[in-house]
This record gives sequence, structure tokens and C-alpha cells, in this order.
Amino acid sequence: MTASAPTRTVLDLSFLFSQASHVLATQMAAAFAETDITPREYCVLFHAQEAERTQIQLAKISDLDKTTMVVTVDELERAGLAERRPSSTDRRARIIAVTKAGEQAVAEGMAVADRVHREVLAALPEDQREVFVNALTGLVGGHLSTPVESEHPVRRPRQKKI
Repeated sequence: MTASAPTRTVLDLSFLFSQASHVLATQMAAAFAETDITPREYCVLFHAQEAERTQIQLAKISDLDKTTMVVTVDELERAGLAERRPSSTDRRARIIAVTKAGEQAVAEGMAVADRVHREVLAALPEDQREVFVNALTGLVGGHLSTPVESEHPVRRPRQKKI
């Protein structure tokens, strides 16, 4: 006796979000090839430019582990885009400061990221774009805002540096 294939009763959102995230990441990486920074470096620089932040704070905001963050900041320093400086509020802490060249890289990166995001939204009918963004923003700010602890933690796939 052969078991019949299961039939889904609800759309597989896990697949849809995973596929969309993966393809968007590849599109972003390809688009950033026209700049001198990677999407990860752009993310760190962008958030470092927003406010005085420590490496640990930037790692959390950028969703990077400590090792990847150290390597990223080392790369940004070597490229002259950022530097580690003492914090103005806590002399024990060091912040990541964006240099003038880093500010230019952020501006170029923002133009690339904005273009890719506009292209994604342009793939939807115009009357669905705002609805989609509002719904996704609502999910990410609400029900999907905080990872759940589990006996079997979910690991994110490693992203290759381009």
C-alpha cells in the first residue's frame, strides 16, 4: 500500500519568504558589484553613520556574528571607509566612525540599494505595492519581529563575500 502525497492546506510561507530573501540578496550583491563595497559593508557603514555606535551595537543591528563583524570593520578600516575611535560618552567603549570616503560609499550604496528595492516593487502591480509594503512591515514589526527560542536553533546560511 502506497501512502498518498500530502496536500497543503495553507500556502508555504516559509518557502516564499526564504526564496524571496535569497533572490533579493543575490540581486543586491550583483548590483553592489558596481561599487567598491559589499552589501554587508554598506549595512555596517549606513548604521554607523546614523549614530555613534559600538561594534557590538552595529553587529546586532546588522545581524552579524562577532567574528564577521570584526572582519568587516577590519576591511572597512583598510579601505579607509571607517575607523575605530573612543566613544564620546563611555571612554571604555570604542565606536565605529565613518570617514569622508565612507560617507561617499554610503551615498553610492544607498543609490544602489534604493534602485534594487524600486525594481522589486516595480514587479508588482502599482495598486499592490503600498499594500505589500504595509503588510510586510506589519509582520516584521509584529508577529515576525522576534526569533523564537527552540531546542533546535535555526542557523542562517552563510553568505559568500563577493
